[in-house]
Amino acid sequence: MNETGGTGGTDEGAARTALFEEHRPHLRAVAYRMLGSVSEADDALQDAWLRYDRTDTATVANLGGWLTTVVSRVCLNLLRDRAARREEPLQPVGPDGASGPGRLPDPLLRREGVVDPEQEVMLADSVGLALMVVMESLSPAERVAFVLHDLFAVPFEEIAPLIEKTSAATRQLASRARRKVQAQPAPDRDLGRQRLAVDAFFAASRTGDLEALVAVLDPDVVLRSDGGAGLARHTVVLTGAATVAGQAVLWGRLSPFARPALVNGAAGAVVIGANGRALSIMAFTVVDGAITAIDVIADPERLAAFDLSAFRD
Repeated sequence: MNETGGTGGTDEGAARTALFEEHRPHLRAVAYRMLGSVSEADDALQDAWLRYDRTDTATVANLGGWLTTVVSRVCLNLLRDRAARREEPLQPVGPDGASGPGRLPDPLLRREGVVDPEQEVMLADSVGLALMVVMESLSPAERVAFVLHDLFAVPFEEIAPLIEKTSAATRQLASRARRKVQAQPAPDRDLGRQRLAVDAFFAASRTGDLEALVAVLDPDVVLRSDGGAGLARHTVVLTGAATVAGQAVLWGRLSPFARPALVNGAAGAVVIGANGRALSIMAFTVVDGAITAIDVIADPERLAAFDLSAFRD
């Protein structure tokens, strides 16, 4: 973000920039949870900065609240644009084997044992990738109401004007979104337990042990693989332990190239081939020791946008 103080002199501009930077981690967390896209979240912050830089905020009593509203309005417009383009989350495959349109949210990656303070802010409340997928199914107004109220404790009275609803209607939207989110089982919080399940998955995939794979998968496990528009035949959603285990066996040759990673704070993997080329990012949701969801990004264009240098040593 190339902020330069556009209001007042150099000292005043530097002070305003510093104030914005104080709120930046919070604002980026809001934008990421609303949009599920790191690049769009950063674009939303840039738009918010431009609005802030053009506005005299000397009389704004709560600058953090004002900036949150500005960022939320930018995000709401982006979500409405998506809805108009009919961008949807990945849908289960039909009887003909075809899957619906859509894409997985951007994952946040880091190596296990590495601390990233800004990422910790973005991932507070354990916003795993599977939860982000559920949030992709919400309407723009539902998502804004849920994120602002449930994740950031913004009162309904302040959210209502933003989405052009009454406070009562805003409360109902958040409640509807909450029911969809809470319908998902709560994932294990113990990272060690998660890693045991993920390691067992890769070990069974590597040897082609279907029985061991089915044992580590929840009976209703869902596999979402986003191969990108150019690989539509590889962009699918599969459900059921037997079906997902069969697919995992086909991927078994890639198991030796899986590098442990934290994906949205949970045990996952980055798969990097012998030639150093990124092949996929895999996020796992583990509930009661069993894998309930596997979210895979295999789109070469999306993979190229991630800095995976930490996983190549």
